[in-house]
Amino acid sequence: MQSVRIDRWLYAARIFKSRTQATAACVGGRVKINDSSAKAHQPLRIGDEVRVQTPGALRILLVARFSEKRLGAALARELYEDRSPPPVETQLGAPRHERGAGRPTKRDRRALQKLKRGP
Repeated sequence: MQSVRIDRWLYAARIFKSRTQATAACVGGRVKINDSSAKAHQPLRIGDEVRVQTPGALRILLVARFSEKRLGAALARELYEDRSPPPVETQLGAPRHERGAGRPTKRDRRALQKLKRGP
């Protein structure tokens, strides 16, 4: 096998849950092969760098092997080398209330309301 369609490979590598989602990502411009936009039918070769913007984060994958059929999770991870940057943790959002610490105080409630409606 010399090459495989990008949408089939993304599905086989378990990047997307369905081939339809992989095709939609390609059509939507969220998949790039070697820094150029990829269409769903574009052939993929070993050594290509694939950048995929998933709902979770940006994934940067280096193609190591091919498969057109969906594999188990352990075998699917052997299809690529993951070069994704570590996820960035953001501390935005509502202040957290410790579980088991009782009901929020009036001060906590007002701080939450102020955060929700803005300054």
